[in-house]
Amino acid sequence: MREKTIEQKFRVAVKAAGDLALKFASPGFDVVPDRIVLLHGGKMAFVEVKTPGEKPRPLQLSRHRLLRWLGFKV
Repeated sequence: MREKTIEQKFRVAVKAAGDLALKFASPGFDVVPDRIVLLHGGKMAFVEVKTPGEKPRPLQLSRHRLLRWLGFKV
């Protein structure tokens, strides 16, 4: 299954639950997770979508560590 298909199914499932899974882009700050998820109750998470068996690139892992260090779920 392609990453795009997985990401689309994820977005639809989050929307069905009444929450938002927005495409995340950050001009001027390269390599951010694919989606920012906004949940009821003021909760937020970052989601990196990968096909089965695919692993995040080193810079992606670095960004994930930074976001976790700031207190966010990734």
